[in-house]
Amino acid sequence: MASNPATVGIVAALVAPAVAVSRAVQRHRLAGTSAERAAYAAMHAVALAGPPLRVGLTPDSTRRAARHLRPLLGTAALAFNDTERTLTWDGAGQHRHSQDSYELSTEALKSGTVRVLGPEEVHCGSDSCVIRHAVVAPIIPPSSIGGIRDGSSTAIGTLSVYSSNTSVALVRAVGEVAYWVATQIELAELDRSRTRLMETELRALRAQISPHFIYNSLTAIASFTRTDPARARELLLEFADFTRYSFRAHGEFTTLAEELRCVDRYLLLERARFGERLQVSLRIAPEVLPVEVPFLCVQPIVENAVRHGLEGKPGPGHVTITAEPTRHHYRITVADDGVGITPDVLREALAPAEPGTRTSVGLSNVHERLRAVYGTAYGLAIESGPGAGTTVVIRIPKK
Repeated sequence: MASNPATVGIVAALVAPAVAVSRAVQRHRLAGTSAERAAYAAMHAVALAGPPLRVGLTPDSTRRAARHLRPLLGTAALAFNDTERTLTWDGAGQHRHSQDSYELSTEALKSGTVRVLGPEEVHCGSDSCVIRHAVVAPIIPPSSIGGIRDGSSTAIGTLSVYSSNTSVALVRAVGEVAYWVATQIELAELDRSRTRLMETELRALRAQISPHFIYNSLTAIASFTRTDPARARELLLEFADFTRYSFRAHGEFTTLAEELRCVDRYLLLERARFGERLQVSLRIAPEVLPVEVPFLCVQPIVENAVRHGLEGKPGPGHVTITAEPTRHHYRITVADDGVGITPDVLREALAPAEPGTRTSVGLSNVHERLRAVYGTAYGLAIESGPGAGTTVVIRIPKK
């Protein structure tokens, strides 16, 4: 049936506005309301300003943060000061006002309260000057706020903003941003404390495994000095390489390839002592070798297998080391067919203990470091039983 031109025209007239309205609604949904856009801009600025401050209150970190925080506050200029000097000035009036920024911040530093300054304190040589008022907020670490008892300030610096006028909203906003800056600085200190703790744990691990292993290795080397000098020299060089790796001063992480080289040197030295009693199998997927792993996370487990699994076992003992990728993880397994571990001893081995009271070699240290780096789901997984050998599994997340 033929279409009626009039009907087609009416339908087109009705459809066109509907399409236009639909497109307008879609554009509105994509763009969002003004409140939504403002919230996004604020959160985006905060997200960009936060990472630089994680290194602490420095000229570089505050400079990088200020270029995001000043547009957020909508002021002509913004400055960061520590307890001794002005760190950063961002915005207008740098040549005229930046020299005075620290002097204007001293009262806020002493009192620990927000200070609002007018034209008589923020000197300007012209009526057209865009900087006539200032709001100075102390940067006080959150953990120290509740600990002030004698009225003294624990401010580590100030955030100062400069504008042609001020308002209650601006004063509150500057105070809130200063508090947020303080939390970032405190998080930076917590990060540094965590790093120091992990370094201390690593030193404790080295101190824990070294005396036993050094004594046994040197004894084995000494036994070859007369009967097989060439073998003694080879073992001594391997011992030097092993200790150089174990006591290196840099790096919280290493590659699995480097860690396995350390394991190979360790086993070479132990074979000098055990002879044919110690048998080792390795099944390593090539794609796992470059994977980054916590330093000294595999060697202590292998040493534990030899020292506690096989040393007390009559006859030969077998240690199997495998590394392979799974869907979400890299899986590293150290298994032995030794005497096994009772449940009570296993719980003790993974529980924190005072130095010198541990019967196993470094299992607790490795367990806690893995959990600290990757989360509580990534500690050691151990299967064992008396006479059933021991299997220890490490999972390294791919992301």
